[in-house]
Amino acid sequence: MKHNLKKIGSAIAVVAALFLSASCTDDWNEHYDASSVDSGTLWQAISSQSSLSNFTRVAKACGYDLVLNGSQTFSVFAPTDDVFSSAEADSLIQEFQRQKAAGVRSDDNTVVRQFLQNHIALYKHPVSSLTNDSITMMNSKYAVLTSTKLSNSGLLTTNALFNNGVLFTVDKKLDYFPNVFEYLGHDSDLDSVYNFFNRYSIYEFNDAKSVPGEIVDGQTVYLDSVSDLRNALFDAYGLINSEDSTYWLVAPTNSEWNRLLAEYEKYFNYDNTVAKRDSLIYTRARMAIMGGTFFSRTINPEPAFRDSAVSTSAMSYANRRMLGIEDNYYTYYKPFATGGIFDGTQDIVCSNGHVRKASKFNISKFDTFMQNIKVEAENIQSQDTVTNSVDPLVVREVTSDNPFYNKVSGNSYVEIVPDPATANPTIRYRVPNVLSNVEYDIYGVFIPATAYDTLAVEEASKPSVFRVTLNWNDQNGKEGRKIFSTDIMSNPAVVDTVLLVDRFSFPTCSEGLSDPQVKVTLRANVKAKDTSIYSRTMRLDCLILKPREAEATDESSKSNSNI
Repeated sequence: MKHNLKKIGSAIAVVAALFLSASCTDDWNEHYDASSVDSGTLWQAISSQSSLSNFTRVAKACGYDLVLNGSQTFSVFAPTDDVFSSAEADSLIQEFQRQKAAGVRSDDNTVVRQFLQNHIALYKHPVSSLTNDSITMMNSKYAVLTSTKLSNSGLLTTNALFNNGVLFTVDKKLDYFPNVFEYLGHDSDLDSVYNFFNRYSIYEFNDAKSVPGEIVDGQTVYLDSVSDLRNALFDAYGLINSEDSTYWLVAPTNSEWNRLLAEYEKYFNYDNTVAKRDSLIYTRARMAIMGGTFFSRTINPEPAFRDSAVSTSAMSYANRRMLGIEDNYYTYYKPFATGGIFDGTQDIVCSNGHVRKASKFNISKFDTFMQNIKVEAENIQSQDTVTNSVDPLVVREVTSDNPFYNKVSGNSYVEIVPDPATANPTIRYRVPNVLSNVEYDIYGVFIPATAYDTLAVEEASKPSVFRVTLNWNDQNGKEGRKIFSTDIMSNPAVVDTVLLVDRFSFPTCSEGLSDPQVKVTLRANVKAKDTSIYSRTMRLDCLILKPREAEATDESSKSNSNI
């Protein structure tokens, strides 16, 4: 039955299409007769019309006489001399030549992209009284074509068909509407952002858009080689160069960029032995500024966008829940309110979204890259060395019927049990992604014995006593170390978050490195005579390094400041 219904539906669709096609054909024939093809090429037609002399001069100066004289098919919407003056043509030609002499690629030359390609589309697009289409110009911009207009430009003459396309004349130049990335390149206040992004731009040849010429020695020689922009940063954070996307971008002005860099570069001071150290400092400091400034409107619809703006760097709630991550970085609440990330920014509308130009950058580092670092104690990859303890460490699970269920990270922890029983065990953990020149408070979260065994009453009465050692790399890549001689004690009756080290600043950065350079060591310190009072077994849930600076008390940072 379903199969028959599909057949009936298909037949109805075919019949409807035939009727529509016939109607369109009848209407089209009133305006255009396919037999009325003029001989010659688009270029021959354009260059022979005295009313298009200024457009002709610019096209020839940019090499488009060859393009429009070739075999590839185009629709050209040429402004007449009445609306495109000789002085304007001279100015464009001079600018094209200036950029060419400076080594600017043809595809990037603003005269080609913003003027010529803005008036030429690939393929034939004749119009009829029924036409209401969106067509793609050679510069990838979209334009609405009707029987009388292309976007806001009126069609003076239409449907002049030649061997390689269709020629129209228009009553004014087509406005060029930059996308978000292009706008950055046009605004001198945003040079710093644009130049950083543009370092990662590469161009990939697009044979479908390129204009083939003769074949020489078995190879096609292209009259016009068209390449598409690819950018690794855009692939990762948001396609602000794509006309098919809709993004908002918060872009700091040059003065704000320089202010932020002067502060942020000290956080990414890699030691001298790290490969490509200078490149890492350059990139990481700048991505610390821009990494949380991309906003896809697909994932930020109205009215939710008014309440919270979720950048493309934010981790989804589902992923955070799966990984047991509580902190919600790269999400900004009340973004339009006073002090919000969009507050005080200049709103520039672009073809694929908005640039929010920020002379005061309101995105806090504590909401983005300056994050709490958590090391789960049961993570074997984080365990560097184990001494005088059962190895591998005993992993305990907190069951749903236990009073401490959901009070322990991931409901699991490790027991660092002495072996032999008379020894003080030691565990050293690797800590990744530590920033330099940041004061960290370092915490350990300790678990009571009853979180696993509710009958372990005697053991639950004994606190753990231990000492802490920190290791790191100095500027020359040599190991630095500090032993803290003060005994630290945990409360055996509760899940106890214990401050291990207060305001410690590491001189070098390990953010993004595969081999963590910072290590935290816990060593039980119970004398034989005190074993009836203290336990040599340490029950550890996790380590937490929390950046601590004056800004962390700001309202904008409180959401991510809690342990």
